[in-house]
Amino acid sequence: MHKNRIVAEIREDGFCNIHSEAFMPCNLWLEEDDSLDSRVGNLTNLYYWCASRVLTLDRAFAKEILNSLGQNQAVTDRERAAIAVSCHALTLTDVFWVKSKEENITFDEINLFDHSLSIAFVDVSLRGKSLTAQNAELLDLRDAAGDVSTQGVAPTAWVRRNGIFYLLKNGSTTDVEAELLASKIADCFKCDHIEYTPDEYDGIPVSSSRIITSKDRSMVPMEHIEIYAANQDTSALDIVLEKDAYSYHMMNIIDYLVGNTDRHWGNWGFLVDNNTNQLLRLHPLMDFNKAFTSYDDLDGAVCQTIPASQGRVSQKDAAVDAVQSIGLNMVESPQREWFFSDKAWEMFCQRLEALNI
Repeated sequence: MHKNRIVAEIREDGFCNIHSEAFMPCNLWLEEDDSLDSRVGNLTNLYYWCASRVLTLDRAFAKEILNSLGQNQAVTDRERAAIAVSCHALTLTDVFWVKSKEENITFDEINLFDHSLSIAFVDVSLRGKSLTAQNAELLDLRDAAGDVSTQGVAPTAWVRRNGIFYLLKNGSTTDVEAELLASKIADCFKCDHIEYTPDEYDGIPVSSSRIITSKDRSMVPMEHIEIYAANQDTSALDIVLEKDAYSYHMMNIIDYLVGNTDRHWGNWGFLVDNNTNQLLRLHPLMDFNKAFTSYDDLDGAVCQTIPASQGRVSQKDAAVDAVQSIGLNMVESPQREWFFSDKAWEMFCQRLEALNI
């Protein structure tokens, strides 16, 4: 389902009927072919798609989250798919979901954007604490669906404040400080990025950021775009450069300046217009909790936004290419007092000077 639109029907034997190809998810490929290979492929692809909507076991407190919901510690795609289906594969990332043909239920009744998550589950997702017997009894699986579907390895939890969702992110003190500092540095450039602000939960420092998706706007990671591109006989990077070359180059500039080493293809992607299911532009730059971790030399780490097929390119070279393409686009100067060490400040200045040159 896409909101209240039937996109495709799949039987248990893998036979598929596509109702609206234009509204299919980027990372789900189905074929209306009655051959055995196609039907097996449809089921395999469906399991993968559902599994991609559930946290992996390398997520902090993943086992505690699944135990609190009475779910198995799923390893295979099929096991994770079963967890996704049990909460209709709902997420706060997009408006896709699943239901059995016999279910008389609508998107308006169950979507996570309109229906509050349980604050009781924040302790599990963010701190790894067990639910009390009373909270466990009252908790519906859908109450925790937003946290169950949040990707990444850092401890995170969604909270609703005055009707608006915010993502709280924990981790080490260094991770939180890095995310907050990188966000302030990004403010100094013409760069669309998520603003991270300092917050606190249960006496510990966390970063807080406002949700960027809604019932009108979804986001899709590059790893899904890669699947879509392969099925369209093009490349993911070609799609990026056609749709939003500016944001792509600014991402490489900011990541180099702050030494971010976690820009894998699940950590950036596109915004999608839910009225048309069409890609709009790259979503705001986010996830800086691993910034300043490769900050000992001028070259930085290998740039993760350039496909491996193009060779190993340093973050510096990618950033230099970006500046040559679009300029540096700095609007104000970062300040020394923002930085947590002289060493970090000095390396930032050296990298900035390299791009200025």
